[in-house]
Amino acid sequence: MSAKQTGHSPRKQKLISRRVNRLSPSGIRKFFDLLASMEEVISLGVGEPDYATPWHISEAAVQSLEKGYTMYTSNSGIPELRQETSRYLKETYGVDYEPFGEILITVGVSEALDLSMRAIINPGDEVIMPDPHYVAYDSCVILAGGEPVMVPTSQENNFEVNAADIEAKISEKTKAILIGYPANPTGAVMSRDKLLAIADVAKRHHLLVISDEIYARLVYGVEHTCFASLPGVRDNTILLGGFSKAYAMTGWRVGYAAAPRDIITAMTKIHQYTIMSAPTMAQVAAIEALKSGEPSVQEMVEDYNRRRMIIVKGLRDIGLTCFEPRGAFYAFPCITSTGLTSEEFSEQLLLEEKVAVVPGSAFGDYGEGYVRCCYATSLADIEEALSRMKRFVHKYRK
Repeated sequence: MSAKQTGHSPRKQKLISRRVNRLSPSGIRKFFDLLASMEEVISLGVGEPDYATPWHISEAAVQSLEKGYTMYTSNSGIPELRQETSRYLKETYGVDYEPFGEILITVGVSEALDLSMRAIINPGDEVIMPDPHYVAYDSCVILAGGEPVMVPTSQENNFEVNAADIEAKISEKTKAILIGYPANPTGAVMSRDKLLAIADVAKRHHLLVISDEIYARLVYGVEHTCFASLPGVRDNTILLGGFSKAYAMTGWRVGYAAAPRDIITAMTKIHQYTIMSAPTMAQVAAIEALKSGEPSVQEMVEDYNRRRMIIVKGLRDIGLTCFEPRGAFYAFPCITSTGLTSEEFSEQLLLEEKVAVVPGSAFGDYGEGYVRCCYATSLADIEEALSRMKRFVHKYRK
């Protein structure tokens, strides 16, 4: 198709960077935009808790405003927050990070991920990651000038990425391995033994590992293994975490990166020129979350677990094969029995039954044939959504 046919002149096409032109619009946003124009929709699409932030956490931020704490903080974050983060990682996972030099407070884990890629990638460097994966993983690699390399996972292997499959993708251009478990969109959790195998591959090939552990606290009947706590990998790991999911603080936009000093120094250089510092009030709230938020976390995890069991059973009862998620708050049922693509399924379900889910194709090629259903919503909404989905599935099933 010519420039004239597309309505874009060659000059205008050249105004946008090639890296940005490589990116596809988020497959999630299309459905959120459509959702915004409809009424009486039950949303299983938005990946955030339906809880309000616990009041004692919000109150800490309110008090900080009342006291006039509205200035910039240190680029690296409020010292007390870095100290509390260090303490938390030590007490919870047994991994030591120096609060002044090895921890950086960021604007959510999204910024931490972006900084990680821009700090380590040279043009053409390759980053290996599982597929399906969170929507920002490959995009952050591309924006940093790198090349994402996919390792397929499937329901048959519980959506766990295999060390041997990772090793088969390594080339002379490989710089890092990017993993995120518990996983969005699948809810998969990696066992310690399988993570040890990946750690061995990374050590033998002298690769960095970026481990996105934003859902670390949301696990059900299994134990989360912090990758940086494994023997001999702390110094080649960038650990990403935050407060959005476990503490119901998505809109506060505060996260962290923990890594060896030279990597954090590089990330901080970028952070100080693009962000300056994470929001002061959000950092104060995060301090309170780490100090006294544990009872609220436990309450939410227990509730999510009840919802998890109901939605998985419900999806299976209406005829969809569904992997049992062990972490995060997503179910990832297979919808191939309907004969629809994941995008067709999601769009038609929204239009016909007013239930919003996210097509698996938004999370990579190997997400095709699945849809993501977020169960961080009320039981009443989950049960009504399942009832509507039953009608829909029975209508289209081949």
